[in-house]
Amino acid sequence: MKSRQAQSRLVAGSACLFRALFVLVAAVATTALGAGDDIARARAEAVFTKARATWTAAPDDVTNAWKFARAAFDQAECAPDDRHRAAIAEEAIRACRAAVVRDPRSAPAHYYLGLDLAQLARTRTLGALKLVREMEKHWLTAKEIDETFDSGGPDRSLGLLYLEAPGWPASIGSHAKARTHLEHAVKLAPGFPENRLCLAEALVKWKKRDDAAAQLRALDASWSDAKARHTGDDWISSWVDWEKRLAALKTKMKAK
Repeated sequence: MKSRQAQSRLVAGSACLFRALFVLVAAVATTALGAGDDIARARAEAVFTKARATWTAAPDDVTNAWKFARAAFDQAECAPDDRHRAAIAEEAIRACRAAVVRDPRSAPAHYYLGLDLAQLARTRTLGALKLVREMEKHWLTAKEIDETFDSGGPDRSLGLLYLEAPGWPASIGSHAKARTHLEHAVKLAPGFPENRLCLAEALVKWKKRDDAAAQLRALDASWSDAKARHTGDDWISSWVDWEKRLAALKTKMKAK
């Protein structure tokens, strides 16, 4: 039986992790929705409804399952409360769990299973600790199968998980692991803004100003090309988010 002191450390660690997961989930999403983005919310609901119907009609199709899970992740971002968010995430998790049984080598199924587990973890306190381990497992598997998926998504997600989670003994947080994965995501897809933004934000957090400045210069150099590649309705919310974060980073770098 755990001592009262050990229980207190566990509760404190999980509470910290619970807060950190809000940061993590927003960051790992490349199509995260803005708080007042009614158009994006309506589109996410339409995509979710269609993907759910397609998956329900052929639940044994692995591609249908992970595409539903991808849509569910975005829909969960729109959820009005934790009860609705958990219900959406749990359905997507069931779909992806079945998908990885049918096809253990499906990188997208493992990847989106990890993302929807993150959405579910946002609604939990103590239960989030167990979910974090499972998120790590599925993102590591996705990385081993296809590390290039979603522009280095597995490494990006792992990097943010290690960055935001509390360290040992409460959880799996590790600055060294976070930097390794975030840098590898940049190596895999250097022109994808999310990768350099995540790395630069981590470097600023760690007070590595020279390294952060180098990432900001690289972002500025690649920004126009990235805008030309990532166009259309799917990327509107991402660009709003990326531009705000870039501006915030530059403001922090100017501050003494």
